[in-house]
Amino acid sequence: MADSKLLFHLSDIHFGLVDERAIAWVEREIRERRPDMVAITGDLTMRARQREFDAATEWITRLEAPVTVDVGNHDLPYFNLIERFFDPYRRFHGMKDLVEREIVLPGLALVPLNTTARAQPRFNWSKGWVSKGALHRCLAAIDALPTGTRALVTVHHPLREVGTKGTALTHGGGHALDELAKRGALAVLSGHVHDAFDIMEQTPHGPVRMIGAGTLSQRIRSTPPSFNELHWDGEQLDVRVRNLEHVDTRAMQIDDVPEDALPPREPGEPVAPVGRVPPSDPPVY
Repeated sequence: MADSKLLFHLSDIHFGLVDERAIAWVEREIRERRPDMVAITGDLTMRARQREFDAATEWITRLEAPVTVDVGNHDLPYFNLIERFFDPYRRFHGMKDLVEREIVLPGLALVPLNTTARAQPRFNWSKGWVSKGALHRCLAAIDALPTGTRALVTVHHPLREVGTKGTALTHGGGHALDELAKRGALAVLSGHVHDAFDIMEQTPHGPVRMIGAGTLSQRIRSTPPSFNELHWDGEQLDVRVRNLEHVDTRAMQIDDVPEDALPPREPGEPVAPVGRVPPSDPPVY
C-alpha cells in the first residue's frame, strides 16, 4: 500500500552497559530493512559520561535511516550539577539535530514530548515530569500537522501517573494523555521500564494506546534485549517485539506499567510471560 510505513522503536540502549551483540544486530536490521523512521526513546547512556555519549553518537549517526532521539533520565549529568542545571544537553552536541526531532512523512509523523526534568520537588528525580511548556510544544506540533497525518508521540517515561502499587510515576502524564486523546494521537511510544508493552490507557476523552520498548542493554528486567518493529498500513498499527532469541511478541510484553526498570521481586509486579527475570539486580555503575 502507498501509505504503508515501517518504524523501528528502540529504547534504553545504555551505552556503558550496552548489549554489544544486540546493537550490532539492530544496526544490521536497520541497514537491511531500511525503516522509514527510527525512534529512540531515551536512556542512550548509563551515567551520562562523555565516553558513553561518544559511543552513542558514533553508533546513532551511522544508522541508515531518519532518526529522532528523546532524552532519558540517565542522559542528564549525574555528577556535574552545574552542568545538569545550566547546560543539561551539552553532551548531546554530536547529535543535537536528532534530539527531539520531529519527523513528518505522508500520513504519519513522530512528535516528541520531553518527560525529563533537571530537578523535581520529590526525592526520585528519575521519574517522569511533563512540564506545561513541553506539552504545549508537543500539542502545537500535532495541531500543525498536515490534514490526515496521524501522530506517534515519543517520550521516555510512560505517561502513567500511578503505578501498579499506587506509586507516583510521571507527573502530568494523565493530563498529557487526555490532551493527546482529544487530538486522536495514534499512540505514545516510550521506554524507561526495560520491558515491552502494548496497552490502552483510558482518559476522559477516550483511550490512548501506549507502546513501550524493551532495552538493548545488559540491564534486563524480565525479558531479553529487544526492540519494537511497527507497521502502519494507513489504518492499523501493528507491533512486533523483535529479539535475538525469537521469543513471541506476546511472551515479551508485560500487561501493566511497573514503577521502574528493576527486576520484579515482589508479588503483583508485572512480569512478561517469558519470565526472564535475572537472579540479581542489574549493575548500575
